[in-house]
Amino acid sequence: MRANGIIMHITSLPSKYGVGTLGEEAFSFVDFLKASGVSYWQILPIGPTGYGDSPYQSFSAFAGNPYFIDLDLLVSDGLLTEDELEGASPDCPDNFVDFGFLYNTRLDLLKLAAERVTKDEDYERFLLESSFWLDDYALYTAIKAFFNGEPLSVWPLEYRLRDEKTIAEAKERFAYEIEITKSIQYIFFKQWYSLKSYANALGVKIIGDIPIYVSPDSADLYSLPHYFVADDRLRLTNVAGCPPDAFSETGQLWGNPLYNWKEMERDGFDWWCKRISHSQKLFDLVRIDHFRGFDSYYAIPYGRKDATVGRWRKGPGMKLFKAIREKIGDLNIIAEDLGTITPSVRRLLKASGFPGMKVLQFAFDDSPDNEYLPHNHIKNCVVYTGTHDNDTVKGWIDSLDEEYLEFLRAYLRLSSEEGEVWGIIKAALASPADLAILPMQDYLNAGSEARMNTPSTLGGNWTWRITKDCLNPWLSNLIYKNNKLYRRIPLEEASESSVSDT
Repeated sequence: MRANGIIMHITSLPSKYGVGTLGEEAFSFVDFLKASGVSYWQILPIGPTGYGDSPYQSFSAFAGNPYFIDLDLLVSDGLLTEDELEGASPDCPDNFVDFGFLYNTRLDLLKLAAERVTKDEDYERFLLESSFWLDDYALYTAIKAFFNGEPLSVWPLEYRLRDEKTIAEAKERFAYEIEITKSIQYIFFKQWYSLKSYANALGVKIIGDIPIYVSPDSADLYSLPHYFVADDRLRLTNVAGCPPDAFSETGQLWGNPLYNWKEMERDGFDWWCKRISHSQKLFDLVRIDHFRGFDSYYAIPYGRKDATVGRWRKGPGMKLFKAIREKIGDLNIIAEDLGTITPSVRRLLKASGFPGMKVLQFAFDDSPDNEYLPHNHIKNCVVYTGTHDNDTVKGWIDSLDEEYLEFLRAYLRLSSEEGEVWGIIKAALASPADLAILPMQDYLNAGSEARMNTPSTLGGNWTWRITKDCLNPWLSNLIYKNNKLYRRIPLEEASESSVSDT
């Protein structure tokens, strides 16, 4: 069935507290999606972020980002008072996330709330069900705080290698900090599932996003070092990235630890099974970033300044997904199959049955055989105007060379009356793809100032926020009419609307 969605991360929601949260504005956005005939809300990874504030570099593959916890809900639940929220609002523009302010102020408030959490049956159930990741994550964050936020790679060896006596003493010494972290995670997931339940009740499904790799400064590497490519002192020997291509002469050096796939296979890929199972509880669909890495991955020697030197190594392929299916059943996954795609990657995608991605910003190179052009789309795929790593459509159009712009205008029959951005939006909605997903910035006709991320850059990313006045009935009605025009609204909803409109 044809459907549609909007990408907008939690951080980009309106809020008076410096960042989007899981509170009232998130519920209001779900109402906006419902009124707009939008069936899917796609977000970015929701884990706690580290240096650079990237959601793709998280301290944990399982934990939730404390910044998303809504302060007003904490007041409603009796965990904070209105007086304690004084000073919680940063002095910054409404369309900007002030991560520095959050880093310096938010945790103190959350600690107060965590101390007041009632340790009832619900809390104890959460601890039990989450223990496979939460215990190690809470210990890791406590030790990290003790070393003033220093990354795992520079911790004293007895901590880094989890010396038995040192860790036993740490658990006792940091018992308070460990309990606080667990309580904060309890609050996060309680608010998260409340929002998800509300969205699902209105027929809006949530698409989550998980990076293929974990951060080099993470509880995952710390607690399960044998699953990663590292030496006996937990020093990475090779790291992840992409080789030089048409977009970058030096490639992309991500720096993430690589998986020891042979070791993971020995226990039936248990960690991945737990990760996907956890994600499928959190979300209705899961987009996996850098899907091609499951077929083959690029290994760069640790210490290199760029990705010009490296080698391709074989990934787990279908063995991984067969193991996951055997343990948890059907998988609701979108494969991010962008970049240089080999015949082997195409075979893996086909064997998995997962829908891949078609990004219109990659389509217009003057070649009618380009697989991203709408006439080459298949049904089992997801079409995007752009992703979080692309410029907005307006910013992209402004940067195009004239020859490509002419092809774009001719192919899509763009007109100045309709506007080029809306012409491209309609092309996505008209695509044969089962699912069309558009960044919220494109519906707003926003320029490059609203870009979410520029790959391989540090600073200035992930900070865009929508202002409350943008989510208005006029825009909602416009989105609804176009979704209805291109049959991307469930037939029963469209029929009910037609009756009510007459």
